[in-house]
Amino acid sequence: MTWLQRYRVRHYIEHSIVILPVLGIVTAVVLVVVLRSIEDKMGWVSARSPDSARLVIGTLAATMLTFIVFLSSTLLVAVQLASGQLTPRIIAFVFKDRVTKFALTVFVFTFSLSLAVLAQVEDTVPLITSKLATWSCVVSLCTFFYLIDHIGKTLRPSGVLKAIGEAGREVIQSVYPRPIGTAAESTSAFSDTIDAEESLSIANPKAGVVLAFHAAGLVSMARSAGCIIEMVPQVGDFIAAGDPLFKIYGNAGKVSADKVCQCVAVGQERTHQQDPTLAFRIIVDVASKALSPAINDPTTGVLSIDQIHHLLRRVGNRCLDEGVIRDEHGRIVFMYRTPDWEDFVKLAVTELRQFGGSSIQIVRRLRAMLENLIETLPQERTVPLRPELALLDRTAERFVDPEDRELAAVGDSQGLGGTGQRPQTSTKTNVSGKDFEQTAAGPLLR
Repeated sequence: MTWLQRYRVRHYIEHSIVILPVLGIVTAVVLVVVLRSIEDKMGWVSARSPDSARLVIGTLAATMLTFIVFLSSTLLVAVQLASGQLTPRIIAFVFKDRVTKFALTVFVFTFSLSLAVLAQVEDTVPLITSKLATWSCVVSLCTFFYLIDHIGKTLRPSGVLKAIGEAGREVIQSVYPRPIGTAAESTSAFSDTIDAEESLSIANPKAGVVLAFHAAGLVSMARSAGCIIEMVPQVGDFIAAGDPLFKIYGNAGKVSADKVCQCVAVGQERTHQQDPTLAFRIIVDVASKALSPAINDPTTGVLSIDQIHHLLRRVGNRCLDEGVIRDEHGRIVFMYRTPDWEDFVKLAVTELRQFGGSSIQIVRRLRAMLENLIETLPQERTVPLRPELALLDRTAERFVDPEDRELAAVGDSQGLGGTGQRPQTSTKTNVSGKDFEQTAAGPLLR
């Protein structure tokens, strides 16, 4: 199998909700056949009458079918509600949820097991398989209650944003494994890096979004051919059929266009695997919809900024990839485009400031985030943060009332309600011979 075929198989297994339930059906049928043969050899028979066994197991099977239908309906309704109120880009997370897959597999396994056992009940009742079917229904009932609790917590805005943030942090860790300071970052353009002229341009055979690429395979081909391979689009870019996908510099005649194209996965929508900006994009979309006049939910916007704050700090403390891979002799063999620190900052802040500029809560939370990042991140990371803070200052000037402008000029980790960053302006008051200093946080005894 080529890398592209292996990638598609892994992607389907990871995102499919069908595979585990199908395996559950097969496992249930095989298990009943094996246990039934053992029961026949050992002569194990239950004392329960066949009529009562058919009634109990048949009722349990009908109950399991109800659970399966309920779960499927709930899943579809939850997807519609979540995508309508938050963003359609979280649908992949819903179908990828392990608890949902596990619960559906348990229900289907129990239903198939009950039907298979029911078919075995004739003049006698098998001992082991009938008990297994009964206790499997008890396990399914407990799983059902746990699933309801899990879905109710997961599909809340805080639960969805937490899941997206965790996925984003994992991708950032895998794409940028080195802490900042361990290696120098290069900001030079590809045109300044390449001395040779372009020899061949390989067109994209299929339209779609670039999902991932096989860097090791492309590096190996470039080394063997003695050339430089440049991947034109960035992961997450949409590329039409016929657009340049690769550029070859040097010995282009030794490079197979088909093999090179097999090292890039193109699909319908972006995935997290090699796309560290996707988590930012989804969280910003959730916040933008929450800040729309139709919804007007700034608290969800604050929850979104909480996750963005964490992601920006994680990216800011990593050594960002320069997109250039060299061989053991220091010769460039493969180049690809990757977002820099300024791209992350613009993606995280610009739209939130634009859509949340009329909300004091959002402006205060954004200010707290920017001030905290400027204070905690390395000095070289603060360069694009300071202009964003200046833009936020100009945004706060839009408020008409001076009291509102004063509120918006202060950072607050809760948006409104936090006390950690209130200005300590004070006036002294004498009450009963004792001096009190009235601050924004309350009176202090002097």
